Amino acid sequence: MGNVSFAIVPKTTEFYVNDSANLLSNDTEKYIINMNKALEDKTGAQIVVVTVKNLEGKSIEDYATELFRDYGIGNKEKNNGVLLLCAYQERQFRIEVGYGLEGILTDGKTGRIQDNYIIPYLSQNNFNDGIKNGFNAVLQEVESEYGITIDGAQEGNIVGTSTTAKTVNSLIPHVILFIFFILLMFFSARHGFFFIGGIGTGRGGFGGGSFGGGSFGGGGLSGGGGSSRRF
Repeated sequence: MGNVSFAIVPKTTEFYVNDSANLLSNDTEKYIINMNKALEDKTGAQIVVVTVKNLEGKSIEDYATELFRDYGIGNKEKNNGVLLLCAYQERQFRIEVGYGLEGILTDGKTGRIQDNYIIPYLSQNNFNDGIKNGFNAVLQEVESEYGITIDGAQEGNIVGTSTTAKTVNSLIPHVILFIFFILLMFFSARHGFFFIGGIGTGRGGFGGGSFGGGSFGGGGLSGGGGSSRRF
């Protein structure tokens, strides 16, 4: 898009929320504002929520980029802003992320937040609860990134997932690791290879040492910038 500008909804006096499509309750707006004030005070980060009636023919990606730039979301030096944008008529949603937070809020992460926390609500035209739930999910990620806790912040809940199911989901990586080692031992036994104190021995052995500490690999999804969804 370059430096081309076009008309976007203006900032409000409260800045953190512009519900121009009138989708949010007063209580939700106040909550978003209060959480942002505390968050910005501690980190400089901002999570701005904007709803628009329509995108006036623009793509939601271009609209979000222009709005993010025009509003100046996040600390200027840290570039740690996040935009949650809902386009009512086009039935599209986007999470736009500043470079300073793209390590924690990757494209994949923001996509999953929309899929699990926002879109199920929006597809039922429950915009208030969906946007608030998504805001809470993003806030949790930013809190985790900075190692802080915002008083009064509510937990984002995966839609239709019970506490038990969430616990099971958290165990999945451990189950995968367990299965991996079972298969490894099976393979080793068939080929006469054994582990003694973490050192492999046997015919045609794999060599000394182990596979390394920790998980299967470092880091996560690369990139960032945001993602969009239809509902």
